[in-house]
Amino acid sequence: MMANRQSTVTNVNFELEHRVWLDEHMRRSKGERKRRLENGAHGHGEREALRTVWVPAFGHLEHLHPEYEVIDFQGGTRYIDLAYLRPPYRIAIEIDGYGKHQRDITKREFCDDRVRSAFLINDGWLVIHIGYDDLKERPRLWQMILQQLIGKLYGHEDKIENKLYSQEREIVRLASELGRPVLLGDVKRFLQCGYVNARKAVRQLEDKQILVRVGGGKKRAYGWVLCEEDMKD
Repeated sequence: MMANRQSTVTNVNFELEHRVWLDEHMRRSKGERKRRLENGAHGHGEREALRTVWVPAFGHLEHLHPEYEVIDFQGGTRYIDLAYLRPPYRIAIEIDGYGKHQRDITKREFCDDRVRSAFLINDGWLVIHIGYDDLKERPRLWQMILQQLIGKLYGHEDKIENKLYSQEREIVRLASELGRPVLLGDVKRFLQCGYVNARKAVRQLEDKQILVRVGGGKKRAYGWVLCEEDMKD
C-alpha cells in the first residue's frame, strides 16, 4: 500500500519538476547541446534515472545538467548524460543500456569509451556508470550508493537537507491520503516531531507551492491541501 502511494505522489511531482528543469536547460543552452536537447538526446534512460533514483534519493534536481558538453581525449566533443556540478566536485553520471546499439559497437568504439572515462577521471571528474536494468530492478541500491557518495563529498550539511527532503515526501503522502486538509497536529503525530519542526517542514512545502493553506478562522485551525497543479496526472 505504501509503495503505491509513494509512486503516485512522486510521479506527479516529478513530471512537473522535470519539465521545468529540462525547459530551463534548453533555454540556457546553445549550439549543438541545444539541438541535442530539443531533439530528445535526454532520453528515456536518463529520465528514468532521475525519476527512480535521483529524485527519490534527494528530492530535487539542483546542480544537475543534462547532456553536458565536454572536450574528449581526441579533441572532439562528447556529452555526459547527467553532470552533477557542485564545487568543489564534478560527477559524471552515465546510463548504460544493453540494447542493440551497445551490442553492435565495434571493439575500437568500446575501448574508446573506456579511454574517455579515464580522461574524465584524470580531468578531475568522478564517473558513475548505472546499468539501465538497475533502474527497474534495483533503484533502491543506487539511491543508497548516490546518497552515500554525496554525503561523503559534501559532509554534514547534506545530511540535514536529505532529512528535510524525506520529511517533505512523508507530508505529501499524508496529505494525499487523508481526504481532508492536513493539520499541524497530523504532521506532528505522523513525523513524531515537535511543533517547530512540523511548521518548518510544512512552510517549506508552502514555499515550493506544493501545499496550499485553506480554512482557518477565530475558532478553527487552518490546514493545507496539495496544490491542484501537483495533483493533475
